[in-house]
Amino acid sequence: MNYQELAQKIKLWGQELGFQKVGITDVDLSQHEAQLQRWLDLGYHGNMDWMARHGMMRARPNELHPGTIRVISVRMDYLPPQAKFASDLDDRTQAYISRYALGRDYHKLIRNQLKKLGQKIEQEVGQFGYRPFVDSAPILERPLAQKAGLGWAGKHSLILDKEAGSWFFLGELLIDLPLPTDEPQINQCGKCTACMTSCPTGAIVEEGVVDARLCISYLTIEFDGIIPEELRSKMGNRIYGCDDCQLVCPWNREADISKEASFFRRDIFQNASLIQLFQWNEPEFLKNMEGSAIRRIGHIQWLRNIAVALGNAPYDAEILEVLQQRLGLSDNLDIHIQWALKQQQQKQQDIEANLARNAKLERLVRIIRKGLPRDA
Repeated sequence: MNYQELAQKIKLWGQELGFQKVGITDVDLSQHEAQLQRWLDLGYHGNMDWMARHGMMRARPNELHPGTIRVISVRMDYLPPQAKFASDLDDRTQAYISRYALGRDYHKLIRNQLKKLGQKIEQEVGQFGYRPFVDSAPILERPLAQKAGLGWAGKHSLILDKEAGSWFFLGELLIDLPLPTDEPQINQCGKCTACMTSCPTGAIVEEGVVDARLCISYLTIEFDGIIPEELRSKMGNRIYGCDDCQLVCPWNREADISKEASFFRRDIFQNASLIQLFQWNEPEFLKNMEGSAIRRIGHIQWLRNIAVALGNAPYDAEILEVLQQRLGLSDNLDIHIQWALKQQQQKQQDIEANLARNAKLERLVRIIRKGLPRDA
């Protein structure tokens, strides 16, 4: 079998299936094991127990799927048209949702396309061993993508490509065919630290290392507990994920818009006011989030995230009203609602104090003017 020719065909088939880039690598990730263990030992994985539970299997794809000797790594762009980064972040009355989650859940779509790629290869070579993965197994997908030539690891730990930036999903097809491997890209971040300095919570603790416990994406998606009070004000109006480290990256300036309609912004998120989203009951949440990655966090965590954002929003009497209406659903949620109520009440007091000061100044001006000559 001409494996070089087969590799070229696989890349072509991948593009026909909607992947913007396809690369091939071996399964040796031994150089990443010490870094992975250090990250776990420092507790940077937070409450994501599965990270530690699977141990070094994450760095050993051949243990995950015995017989694997190569990994086909794929990229699918997700940046939606009219991303509206600035307007969504600047208007604190609107909800900011990470751009990857504005449309349909990517897991099933990419997994199905990877399965089709495996079937296409099977039609060419006969029966062989393969298994697709999309965030569905303990595997170090970013180091694999880097080795497969899909990009380099940025200082925010995401994979960067000089043509696509970092606005893309990754997926893997583990196979038992000895295909030729691709060359990794050269790291081109240079001295730039924009992603590190722009992180609202300082979660990028060193180059390429993220402390998940500080990361807004982790706090709003993976973490279902009580968000540390000192981090709540830093979350702003980000209710599901965070894109700040990507927004400032120079390599993302020319990133292509996704052609996959499944990733386009849902109509319900066109003008997603925090008050409106907070008033969804559980059946409404489940219905409106059908087919969305957001659905998996559940209604209570959804409300918890929005409660924090409402606390960070400008004062609005209606916010006080809708927050009070949600008290009593769960102890966890109540803690965040009570915090948000205090934030809103403090802003109300500040506004009233400013109005009182302004009124006092106006009275003083009038008094002074009464005592001045008419031509003054």
